[in-house]
Amino acid sequence: MLGKAVVQNAFFGQQQRGMATLKAISMRLKSVKNIQKITQSMKMVSAAKYARAERELKQVRPIGNGAKQFYEQAEIAPPEDVPQKLVIAITSDRGLCGAVHTSVARHIRTELAKDDQNIKVVCVGDKSKAILSRIYGKNIILACNEIGRLPPTFGDASKLADAVLKSEYKFGSGEIVYNRFKSVVSYQTSILPVYSLQSVAASPKLSIYDSLDDEVIQSYLEFSLASLLFYSMKEGACSEQSSRMTAMDNASKNAGEMIDKLTLTFNRTRQAVITRELIEIISGASAL
Repeated sequence: MLGKAVVQNAFFGQQQRGMATLKAISMRLKSVKNIQKITQSMKMVSAAKYARAERELKQVRPIGNGAKQFYEQAEIAPPEDVPQKLVIAITSDRGLCGAVHTSVARHIRTELAKDDQNIKVVCVGDKSKAILSRIYGKNIILACNEIGRLPPTFGDASKLADAVLKSEYKFGSGEIVYNRFKSVVSYQTSILPVYSLQSVAASPKLSIYDSLDDEVIQSYLEFSLASLLFYSMKEGACSEQSSRMTAMDNASKNAGEMIDKLTLTFNRTRQAVITRELIEIISGASAL
């Protein structure tokens, strides 16, 4: 009787362990399948948003190129007696898009590591703010959120430019750090120059433009800043959507491979449990 009880306890203990393992594998398999459904849905949404962002970017690029050519043709240089510099980080509030936001923050961290006393940062999007505020929170003078949920508009860029100009931070030069869209699978972290009224007015080649006084230059600088911000936000949005589409596609493929491995493991474990139970039943019957 004692031997029979020992056999039965061992049988039920191994059966419960096998069922627990099967249940854990089944739960994990179900979880990975749900994740794959989410990533596939996000890929489809990002593909639709990317097509729209790329179409709008082609229309906006002449605006940004026109603003850049003015600074290049006038050969504007930052004043040497004003070391203060402004850096505007173009990111968004949303993640799951690869290293789009990290590359912008990494470039700004490199600049701040060289001189964190004369550089102030404007964070467009919560992602850049979250990364930079850990070490260089005192250098952030302005932060914007609710970026990335809807496509950027010129009105958004105008409000941002107005907030930057009203921040009362006197800077001699500045730059906009953004991701320039190159293709579906690649982008490049780039910068756009930003200059103050003093820098533009002191340019030696500004005389080739007729009827330029301080008021006209100030008006143009306000408009050019809004144009450059709008252009960089469009470039960043297109890079973000393409990177998210690629990231979700890779995540779906990885989930598919994990599902195949878990399914194989589940079938092998179930077959092993069934085989072990049959062996134990036959052994128990033979012992009786």
